[in-house]
Amino acid sequence: MKKGKILGILFIFLILIIVFIFTYDHGALFRGMTGGTSQSIQELATVTKVIDGDTFIASGETVRLLGIDADEKGYPCYFEAKERLETLVLGKEVYLERGKEDRDIYDRKLRYVLFNGENINLRLVQEGYVVARTEQDDIYQQEFIDAENYARTNRIGCKWQGTWLPGSNIQNEGTWNRLTGEAIQACDAPNYVGQEKIVQGKVVDVYKSSSSTTFINFEKPYPNSCFTAVIFKSDLQKFNDPEQYANKLVRVKGKIKVYQGKTEIVLENEDMIEASS
Repeated sequence: MKKGKILGILFIFLILIIVFIFTYDHGALFRGMTGGTSQSIQELATVTKVIDGDTFIASGETVRLLGIDADEKGYPCYFEAKERLETLVLGKEVYLERGKEDRDIYDRKLRYVLFNGENINLRLVQEGYVVARTEQDDIYQQEFIDAENYARTNRIGCKWQGTWLPGSNIQNEGTWNRLTGEAIQACDAPNYVGQEKIVQGKVVDVYKSSSSTTFINFEKPYPNSCFTAVIFKSDLQKFNDPEQYANKLVRVKGKIKVYQGKTEIVLENEDMIEASS
């Protein structure tokens, strides 16, 4: 082979190397360091305002933190979670890592927040300011589950230091006279539709409709409640004021159904519901 031809091949090879260097996805290295996947999409943004413990504004966009759920205003850990998130990210340039979906129905970006190589969403769970709320095949699903279990078991942070553990999966929390035995968490009820179960959680509000149907909402107020116990007008006389269950740890027993996309148990008598003593 002639010398000129060899030089030509070497020149082309050198050009290919240069093109590779300048087009390689260097962000993949960062994603590997922070626990993301090679398919994750990240962007830099500056946090300008914290709305609550799981929502902030960054570079003009509202961002909802993935994998967690913070208390809303008026509930026990609202201010603590908000203040902690402000300490961690307010005024800072962070990486926003996209999950399976880009935005929610309110047009908020759905993101994991990474700062100095740390997953801020996960840290809030580890420190007990928020609870984990993950879906199957989420990038960090197991990490969030493990973090909440650790915080809950060790009574870490605002969510787990009180006598009542909001969102707890601890089955024996509380004292029960009638509805003893294994219970499922209210927010896990969708996984047991059609089955007879004891469902446990905190009642956050009790609402009576214009038709005198009573709705006992668990974990969050309607329409964001995880689960609802329903008492129809025809059975209401069998109950001693359902308002007594508000802000208490409560168990209900019955067949789990779905009505208009919400999981519920219809209560026919007071033997099907009990507040922790």
